Amino acid sequence: MATSSLELLARSWRQQAMPLHHSLSILRPKVLTEFLSCEVVHSRIHFHRIPYACKKVPCMYQRSVRCSSSAAVETPVTSASAPVNSGGSDPGAPTWRASLDFKWIRENRDAIAQNIQNRNSSADVDLVVQLYDKSISVGHEVEKLRTERNRVANAMKGKLDPGKRQELIEEGKRLKDALTDLEADLSLLSEQLQREGQKIPNMTHPQVAVGSEAAATVHKMVGSKREFDFPVKNHVELGESLELMDFEAAAEVSGTKFYYLKNEGMLLELALVNWALSELVKRGFVPYSTPDLVRSSVIEKCGFQPRGSNTQVYSVEGTDLCLAGTAEILLGGLYMDQILSEKQLPLKLVAFSHCFRTEAGAAGSATRGLYRVHQFSKLEMFVICKPEDSERFHEELISIEEELFSSLGLHFKILDMPTEDLGAPAYRKYDFEAWMPGLDRYGEISSASNCTDYQSRRLSIRYRPTDDIILPTGKKGKAPLQFAHTLNATAVAVPRMIVSILENFQQSDGSILIPKVLQPYMSGRELICRKSN
Repeated sequence: MATSSLELLARSWRQQAMPLHHSLSILRPKVLTEFLSCEVVHSRIHFHRIPYACKKVPCMYQRSVRCSSSAAVETPVTSASAPVNSGGSDPGAPTWRASLDFKWIRENRDAIAQNIQNRNSSADVDLVVQLYDKSISVGHEVEKLRTERNRVANAMKGKLDPGKRQELIEEGKRLKDALTDLEADLSLLSEQLQREGQKIPNMTHPQVAVGSEAAATVHKMVGSKREFDFPVKNHVELGESLELMDFEAAAEVSGTKFYYLKNEGMLLELALVNWALSELVKRGFVPYSTPDLVRSSVIEKCGFQPRGSNTQVYSVEGTDLCLAGTAEILLGGLYMDQILSEKQLPLKLVAFSHCFRTEAGAAGSATRGLYRVHQFSKLEMFVICKPEDSERFHEELISIEEELFSSLGLHFKILDMPTEDLGAPAYRKYDFEAWMPGLDRYGEISSASNCTDYQSRRLSIRYRPTDDIILPTGKKGKAPLQFAHTLNATAVAVPRMIVSILENFQQSDGSILIPKVLQPYMSGRELICRKSN
């Protein structure tokens, strides 16, 4: 029997697609059972843009999915944690899906391309759009083949002469083989689309300066530099003379960029954490302590690269676990794959954690001592809120940090960081840099980032609005789910706070004046003095 037109169309597409396959150097995986988030054989997928009050914060909007009786294919939207390649042969295939709105990406291609360029990112939005358009095209062809196969199956239900039945059987087999091949190609496209789509960074606040770290703008200066009438020492000299830290023993035991804190040095660490924690609990933050190990997939969903060549993450060999670099990842993972109610928002969390970073390539006198280390303690704030509230909570986090550092008596500046200094998740980021007289420069002690819906789309953190909506039928219905926004800010990064305190409050006799707010947490001590022999 002659080959059907749909088979020829499928073969034609496969021949056209081969250069794309080779150019991406991807091995074709086994057939997967799922590509779209909704079966398309007998369904129509309607997409409705979710109302979004804060138009100043552009996002890759999610759309709600509803099904009716006829077939069509459009924007693939899937759970952020749904497995993509469960047993496929491509080892480089993504292991989870981000709920990216590829139609929105296509419609805003130019703006996204400019944003990628401004951030000096390696993402390729043109390739993403190409893959998306191809997946839509192939999805339609898959649907046509399924319709044709169903037609053949239905035709065989009636009374037929043996010759006609055999003819339909052979046609059904050919359609099945063609459909299997085309579904495999669709699965391959799905993996490629996810892989490339996940590389696209968040959009950027329009007021953020374009350029490298040197283009940062000063948002605010707080306090002034202290004038010394004696030679200033750095924190390493002070810490060793006062027996607060030991770098040599740590190097023997653990390696360079590790340290022991002892005596008042260790007490100062606990004082900083307990003081800041008590202040944040008063402001409604729920306190947590977090695990030190985290799955690499959760790190990826938060926008970090645990396995890349330039990673700052320690991986545990033979497992999918990594040492956590920040509690932000653990707090985001805490609500992964959850649907919250609007009444639960905002969620204000604060976590004490140990942080581990490779600090690859860091060298020089400015990184000596406690300033840049492989392990440190940190108190991190994390907020999950509605989209229209995220800029307000960003300002609140910045205000909290300013109050904390001011009450310690530090001189610092707040910087609005430029595009190339933003990590992939951040829509806008402010850095806090304190004056460190021993190092004779400003050093970063904290940051505060608004990540909008970048992380929640990957972690699948959604909420159900309280207010009902009016359906086309005129009846009331539940509002579609929306992706929450996430924000993070450091309340205390212990080592650099110790650097700032030792260097700014050193006295002429080599002692250290303890900031008043910390004295109750250090058994009332006012000074750190030399130990008597």
